[in-house]
Amino acid sequence: MLRKHLMAFGVLAISGLAQAADVIDVYRDPNCGCCKQWISHLRDNGFTVNDHVEPNMSAVKQHLGVAPRLASCHTGVIDGKFVEGHVPAEQVRLLAKRSDLKGLAVPGMPMGSPGMEMGDHKDAYQVIGLTQDGQDTVVAEY
Repeated sequence: MLRKHLMAFGVLAISGLAQAADVIDVYRDPNCGCCKQWISHLRDNGFTVNDHVEPNMSAVKQHLGVAPRLASCHTGVIDGKFVEGHVPAEQVRLLAKRSDLKGLAVPGMPMGSPGMEMGDHKDAYQVIGLTQDGQDTVVAEY
């Protein structure tokens, strides 16, 4: 199933066709609860989410070019770009306007980020963009 989805992603990228800006494919481990909460956050913010349960998340991340330093638990694909971890919906929406970026990431699983809400506790965190030349750049701080 992963091959089918990733091949579809590759065909879209090669053909130059892009998914609608409000549709995101999310790949997640079957046992992860915070991934489901992040999907709910996206849906609550107007996204259509195609939820893909994937037991081999390492293969997904490697195929999409998500560097280990940027890794989290789930990976989204929107408009040919990756969205790694608990990225707020507002940043996901802005990604389409950033031709300089291959994707966005919130490394780790910071408390208080979308899908990681636990009471009033909130960790400070950054949304990192991966530039086309492989450099990290901070695109937002929370």
